Amino acid sequence: MQKRSFKEYLVISLKGVAMGAADAVPGVSGGTIAFISGIYEELITTISNIDFGLLKTIKTEGFASFWKKLNGNFILALLCGIILSFVSFMQLAKYLIEHEPVLIWSFFFGLIVASIYFIGKQIDSWNPKVIISLILGAGTAFYISTLPPLSSNSGAFFLFIAGAIAICAMILPGISGSFILLILGAYKTLSDAIHDLDLKKIALFTGGAIIGLLSFSRILKWLFKHYHNCTLAVLTGFIFGSLNKVWPWKITTKVWDRELGKEIDFSDISNVGTLSIHQQQSQDFETLKLISEKSVFPSSYSSLNQGIDAQVIWAICLMIIGFLTIFLLEKLGNTKD
Repeated sequence: MQKRSFKEYLVISLKGVAMGAADAVPGVSGGTIAFISGIYEELITTISNIDFGLLKTIKTEGFASFWKKLNGNFILALLCGIILSFVSFMQLAKYLIEHEPVLIWSFFFGLIVASIYFIGKQIDSWNPKVIISLILGAGTAFYISTLPPLSSNSGAFFLFIAGAIAICAMILPGISGSFILLILGAYKTLSDAIHDLDLKKIALFTGGAIIGLLSFSRILKWLFKHYHNCTLAVLTGFIFGSLNKVWPWKITTKVWDRELGKEIDFSDISNVGTLSIHQQQSQDFETLKLISEKSVFPSSYSSLNQGIDAQVIWAICLMIIGFLTIFLLEKLGNTKD
């Protein structure tokens, strides 16, 4: 365990805050933030070192030795930031996605564009294998971004599996854990459980997340050790492929009507082209659930939504702010621990 000052642990907590805020938004990955801020490989190594042998250390060598081998101060500082941010930002993110979708997606679009550059530049050498890895990563992430969400499910086994799958996505740059929850139909279930303090559902999800995290981190550690450049290329591709999901201007094609209990074409029920605009006008954010959408230019977004302002200037400003945020995070990542 590295020796760090209180200030350095505070910086780690702030990085955790950024990770939690990113993971609360369906389409943005906390793993991207971890990678850019310089703690990704330490995080993966720390998690992968957790096993039964480490737990035996408490009995044989005492808690202090266990905590040191665990890199406990690092985990505690990071988790405090992640949990505080994720729980508090989840409801805010839901509000912003419903009421200011163009602006919040613009910020994260700029953030992800900058992430592609900063992660990609860490690849030491380019060869056909690395290029193919990049393309495969981009294609996989793009495909995931086009998958329609499943209907909501709150079964015990389902929540456990959802936690295991989502946590793997949360630690992968470019793959959003929240978006995976959305695809699985577990996002609203978890959001409601946190809001209602449903400890049983939260515990089931957390249990699955712990199992998934401990298993997947070992795979990532092995990949970084044996295929470092190819692994970086795949992760860079993941981020590039996720740009489609966070493009600010979207037109809704299909929705799920909770009252009718079936999938319908959005154009059959609304005079506007985007679900969030329809929901703001009707003040009904529960009846219709997004199934599929497509990216369009701002001019098309405006014309298909009865001439509504596409907020292009504000969107560009927030893209720039998001882009510069990555520079700040990388600067924090380059500070000596």
